Amino acid sequence: MEVKKIKDFSEFYQFYLGEHSDKTNRILHFLGTCFLLAVLTYAIVTANYGLIWLCPLFGYSFAWTGHFVFEKNRPATFKQPIYSLMCDFLMWWQLLTRKIYF
Repeated sequence: MEVKKIKDFSEFYQFYLGEHSDKTNRILHFLGTCFLLAVLTYAIVTANYGLIWLCPLFGYSFAWTGHFVFEKNRPATFKQPIYSLMCDFLMWWQLLTRKIYF
């Protein structure tokens, strides 16, 4: 069976949302991104740049727990790391603005 090649970001985002269909997984992604942004903002505002290393820790620990425990799939990061990161922030924004739902 041949795997379909993803052509662009828009198509990848649709794939990404399908890989994040479990409500708990989306909640964990949302929380991880919130913590990541809070730590990043705090580190920049206080010039305590040594805290920035915590950002991937927050982001990935919440996200990977959501995938391995609740969604039961491999994170999209393993397939397309740049698109996946972009999609995470887009999904976070769309959840925040209620364009999509948990």
